[in-house]
Amino acid sequence: MILGQLAADDVSDRLRSQGLGLRTGPFQLRVRSDVAAVRDGLCLLYAEYPVVDADDFCDYAVDISRPRGVRRWVRPQVLFRHDHRRVYEPMPVSHAMPLVEWSLNWCIGAHSHQFLCLHAAAIEREGCAAILPAPPGSGKSTLCAALVGRGWRLLSDELALVALDDHRLHGLARPVSLKNRSIEIIQAYIPSAVFSVAAHATAKGTVAHMRAPSDAVARVGETARPRWVVFPRYVAAAEPSLLPRAKADAMQQLARNAFNSGVTGRAGFHALADLVDDCDCYDFSYSRLDDAVAVFDDLVRRR
Repeated sequence: MILGQLAADDVSDRLRSQGLGLRTGPFQLRVRSDVAAVRDGLCLLYAEYPVVDADDFCDYAVDISRPRGVRRWVRPQVLFRHDHRRVYEPMPVSHAMPLVEWSLNWCIGAHSHQFLCLHAAAIEREGCAAILPAPPGSGKSTLCAALVGRGWRLLSDELALVALDDHRLHGLARPVSLKNRSIEIIQAYIPSAVFSVAAHATAKGTVAHMRAPSDAVARVGETARPRWVVFPRYVAAAEPSLLPRAKADAMQQLARNAFNSGVTGRAGFHALADLVDDCDCYDFSYSRLDDAVAVFDDLVRRR
């Protein structure tokens, strides 16, 4: 059964009681919440994801609920709890759905040590994957969304999962997080895309999530071979520029983007070294999405 086959009241009951279990990629996740916006957001963004039975094992469980006391009614807030412990500071209730996504990212990045977890987008075309690591504000998620809208398969927008055994990339196919002007840019670039209700005045500005394409969700179990590491950077009015990046420098930067390299130890080091050794590494600057898509499509043709 997929989430879209459940009635809204059934989704609410599960969220308020034992939690709503969903499967995405290699993980089974359970969300518990008493916030209507969480139910609506999950039904919109996760309609095509398999539902996990109440008595099935889940890798991670998150609780996004309103606190007791006056804050339940005056300037209402929500809390993220993991294993009954509060992780983040309270947030406005209007930020509840983005908080679900941030919480799931935190759980996976902090505890999934069967993977080397990189803070990077990952996309696939014809069996080969591109990893897009970049700091906030570089245009990574905007570029990822644009490429996904032009035929690339979404593996992940935030977490590139490199298996420690065979060093292949595993997908999550969860929603793409977009901020501020990127929201309207991608809405115009991909008119058919489905977006969550925007949350304003978050720590990241205005945030909305784009639903993952149906094909990405259906094929989430298909791993991909890493083929390119591309460090993107949006530069206003710039012509597209794709320049080789030294592999030693690329490895250092990827190591800084790894959530758990200190935990995975030697296995993580070798996974990262093999990843860089097997990939072509580039710095990429762009201003127009059509130009960027053309550059990435050319990488596939020349591989």
